[in-house]
Amino acid sequence: MEKHTYGVVGLGKMGLNLALQAAEKGYQIIGYDKYLPAQPETENLTLVNSLQELINKLDRPRKVFIYIPAGAAIDVVIGELTPLLEEGDIIIDGGNSYWGDSIRRAKELKADKGIHLIDCGTSGGVSGARNGACFMIGGDKEAVSQIEGLLKDLSVPNGYTHTGASGSGHFVKLVHNGIEFGMLQAIGEGMDLLAHYREELNISEILHTWNHGSVVRSWLIELMKKLYDEKQGFNVPSYVEDTGEVNWLVTDAMHMEVSIPVIAQSVMQLIASRDSENIAPKAIAMMRNGFGGHPFGTDEGIRYERHFGKVGGYEQPDSK
Repeated sequence: MEKHTYGVVGLGKMGLNLALQAAEKGYQIIGYDKYLPAQPETENLTLVNSLQELINKLDRPRKVFIYIPAGAAIDVVIGELTPLLEEGDIIIDGGNSYWGDSIRRAKELKADKGIHLIDCGTSGGVSGARNGACFMIGGDKEAVSQIEGLLKDLSVPNGYTHTGASGSGHFVKLVHNGIEFGMLQAIGEGMDLLAHYREELNISEILHTWNHGSVVRSWLIELMKKLYDEKQGFNVPSYVEDTGEVNWLVTDAMHMEVSIPVIAQSVMQLIASRDSENIAPKAIAMMRNGFGGHPFGTDEGIRYERHFGKVGGYEQPDSK
């Protein structure tokens, strides 16, 4: 019989919402964070003030989820947990850790203390964590079998898969995030085209229509319409922030000799959004001026040639 007591380290947006969902479904959850949130109103979620207290409240074999940002902090938390755990206990890394780090950590934990590490790629955002997520799991089948009941209960129907050995779950999630970047970029470019059409288009209505039977219907299109309506247009800063995981995927692709031009370019465009004083186009303009005498800034004659003097040019409305 699967034990129904789990620890969760990291009670941010993802960790807390998953903990609340699990508690509401009858699991006993022990939660810890350096900055504890206000006590949620649920009888099955207990917040503690130390990792030692968390470990003391778990049944053996202990199962501890980590939901903190990827990177060195994961090694720190694992280092703090390891002396408190015993052979057969399980650590589940639910963040966006690099898959190579997950393989390393799993090998070290297994060799040093016989502790299992499961890499748990988690998708669906905050709403998914609260109402039904999507999980991609890498790790030993023996360990995975002890937590998959919980993960299946926390996922949407068919939103769970054991992808293979250690590292595979985080690799699959990384590829997922790369695809996400490409889709975001394509939708963003589509919005730019709609906004620059010769007549004003009802973008909200178009997005609503696209999500009813079109090939591009999706949650992302749904979110695009929702935010477009809330902000009354594209009234947000152009600066796009991210945590950098997809950069790993671009590097991996080069090592694997796999061509991913769309994903790679989406990363470049994201980076470009952060530079309000972008030097690259200024440098290009300087060189074009040097070799061809091309003007700096706008030039109506060249603009006319670009639109009307080339194959595929289209007639501009009189108002422009």
